[in-house]
Amino acid sequence: MEAAFAVTIGVLTASGLFLLLRARTFTVVLGLTLMSYAVTLFLLSMGRLATARPPVIMDGARYADPVPQALVLTAIVISFAMTAFAIVLSLRSLGLSGTDHVDGVERP
Repeated sequence: MEAAFAVTIGVLTASGLFLLLRARTFTVVLGLTLMSYAVTLFLLSMGRLATARPPVIMDGARYADPVPQALVLTAIVISFAMTAFAIVLSLRSLGLSGTDHVDGVERP
């Protein structure tokens, strides 16, 4: 389970980094989105990667750490706002320069 989770995070990170290095604004926004998914999964894995277990750890009635879940929720909200801002910024750049190239200049 942990190996598949780690491979998934690695594939999302590598795909996001590849798309971030492209020359079009849509692929950059898509790369940012994939990177934010990878970060969200990484933050989720900081908790417990166990299924069918109670949230209360029975040794002395300790509770599971709620910080990773709070970090994941915060990361989801921030990534949604970041994606919306990047889309609006790329649309504004497209309107001003007439191209969706990251530099604003088409190269043959």
